[in-house]
Amino acid sequence: MGIAAARQSTDQIYRALRGDILNAVLRPGESISEARMALQFGVSRTPVRESFKRLVEDGFLVVVPQVGTFVAPIDLAAVYDSQFVRETLECRTVALAAKNIDADGKAKLDELIRQQEQLLAAGDRAGFFRSDEAFHAELSRLSGHPSVWSLIESVKAQLDRVRCLSLETSGWSDMILREHREIAAAVASSDEVKAERTMRAHLRTVFDAIEAIARDHVEAFAASGGLSKPT
Repeated sequence: MGIAAARQSTDQIYRALRGDILNAVLRPGESISEARMALQFGVSRTPVRESFKRLVEDGFLVVVPQVGTFVAPIDLAAVYDSQFVRETLECRTVALAAKNIDADGKAKLDELIRQQEQLLAAGDRAGFFRSDEAFHAELSRLSGHPSVWSLIESVKAQLDRVRCLSLETSGWSDMILREHREIAAAVASSDEVKAERTMRAHLRTVFDAIEAIARDHVEAFAASGGLSKPT
């Protein structure tokens, strides 16, 4: 395998494993081996080893000497930091979206809400999560600052792990959809104050998610992080 091909293979494996960890296909604490992944992807162990190194650096894998490699627990400090960044930026952008909304923007928000209703009815959690992301990205676009969403995406990986696990809790997706409807309605009516208030309440549901997940998945969180909400 040439250098370029090896790099491409490493990148593909890295993205696939990172996605599986973010989407909770690979669970916190789950054992993962180079040999098994090499067999699964049909490659030598070299690109898998390089992918593992990158995932360790990202905080998604942890190596225990003489024991093995495991999916890292969720880093609560990183969750709270990314939540702070997201809340600070999105509460501002949603108010601007309410100020700038036009007919096309209203139609796009309606389309995304309908899409989420269909995905929820079909039980497609992964699809619902993607549509959730698209909804927030659209609000950023409507604000006139589309690149803000890219900035948020770059810091919220640990937060997304909590969000994906929360969708396994009964009724959680229904609640998220209701909150999205409220946000979309406030934006469509150009109510900047209500849009910001509903967005803040929506984003802070992550704290309830952490508490719910902690009851059912104690192993999901780093022991040093604690489970108390930041002030």
